[in-house]
Amino acid sequence: MKKSSDCTEILVGKGATMDGSTIVARNQDGYGPINPIKYIVHEAKDQKNASFKSVVTGVSVPLPDHAYHYTCTPQADQSDGQWEESGINEFNVGMSATETTATNARVLGYDPLVHDGVDEEAMVSLVLPYIKTAKEGVERLGALIEKYGTGESNSIAFNDNDDVWLLEIVGGHHWAAMRLPEDTYAIVPNQTLIQEIDPSDKDNFLVATDLVEFVEKYHLNPTPGKFNFREIFGTHGEDDAYYNTPRTWYGQKLFNPEIIDQKPTDQDMPLTRKPAKKLAIEDVQKFLSSHYNGTPYDPFGTYASGTADEQRKYRSIAMDRNQISSILQIRNGVPAEYAAVQWIAMGFFAYAPYVPFYTNANDTPEDYKNTQQEVDVHNVYWLNKTLSVLIEPHFHEYVEAINAFRNGCQSYARSRIAATDALVEGKKDITDTLTKNNIETANEISKRTYKLFDELVKHGLLLSKTTWEKGQNL
Repeated sequence: MKKSSDCTEILVGKGATMDGSTIVARNQDGYGPINPIKYIVHEAKDQKNASFKSVVTGVSVPLPDHAYHYTCTPQADQSDGQWEESGINEFNVGMSATETTATNARVLGYDPLVHDGVDEEAMVSLVLPYIKTAKEGVERLGALIEKYGTGESNSIAFNDNDDVWLLEIVGGHHWAAMRLPEDTYAIVPNQTLIQEIDPSDKDNFLVATDLVEFVEKYHLNPTPGKFNFREIFGTHGEDDAYYNTPRTWYGQKLFNPEIIDQKPTDQDMPLTRKPAKKLAIEDVQKFLSSHYNGTPYDPFGTYASGTADEQRKYRSIAMDRNQISSILQIRNGVPAEYAAVQWIAMGFFAYAPYVPFYTNANDTPEDYKNTQQEVDVHNVYWLNKTLSVLIEPHFHEYVEAINAFRNGCQSYARSRIAATDALVEGKKDITDTLTKNNIETANEISKRTYKLFDELVKHGLLLSKTTWEKGQNL
């Protein structure tokens, strides 16, 4: 059975982005370096009397009679479940599930996790095809957790063109969700992070039906007069200080460089901040592909000299367990028919480019959906995983070429979005056109990746330590 995976997430409200988009983005980090992933589309369908049965927990959940069109990023081997993880549906609602978190032992004493409920494996499949807004996503998933329970503590993010919502599950049946203030961003590592909430303010907070009573009954609130969800339900251990909080510290260091008094191990950093400057897709990508660049904690020691202990001190954001990164962007200022874009990178994100896919599409490229367990460089997942094997031993020698490659792909991706927007503007029935353009964009970036692969292999063959020519020392 698949173990819980650890991820890193960033959420950005529409008032904090340069173009007014809402953004939900997450690195999906597998339970090991190898966990092949694919990118697919599910068409809308009628399904009377249908139900979902979880491979992981055995829970059976009745489904609505109609499922909406949606994209997703399931694992290639589905013998232990689909794990659809992230996508956008036909109503331009994005869902990212999940960010593995933890509930403190005190709370678990009164609401233990269950092992026959709704876990990460099932969440996208049970929710994304059946919602029309981000808030509806919170309500549907929350109701499922209360009814069936869960065996995991998780955070889940939703976005539509107006709102970003973060839902955090604590214990077997309890949860709370907050609407991200429009002019803020949030960095979400593997930790319960929502702070003060007002359960009566249903425009900005939603909670389990008995959450307040549960806290009161078992005397769980250490600060009466306030309802700090993180304090009541979260964890604040040494493992958080070295595994989780450094990622929040680094993201806030990037986007609020004026803040100089925070330390990587601080346990009280705020969940949300207003960025010093408005953020673009490139800023989100920079964070998700980062590894404490420019600090002593960079495991590659790129620009700052850290000791060997410092370079291994904190859990990196980009790391060997990266599998797929999805940036769910819902744009404003363009028609709904082509407002939703899912940016995807596969492999190790310090090296892999992000590829934009309009989600109003009826197919995905062959090399994104043909992922198998065996290594095959004609598949994007395995191509990028193979590149990471080549690059890491010679990172400093290759880093300039890698950065130039990724920047070139990003500029190309931007140009393709602009050109495709112009192509479909004012037209109807554009799904086939968007599908075709998605495939063309992905094929070009794959072509550039193969070119890089060719260059690195040929260069690497010249780096052997056993090189010896007859007469070279005569």
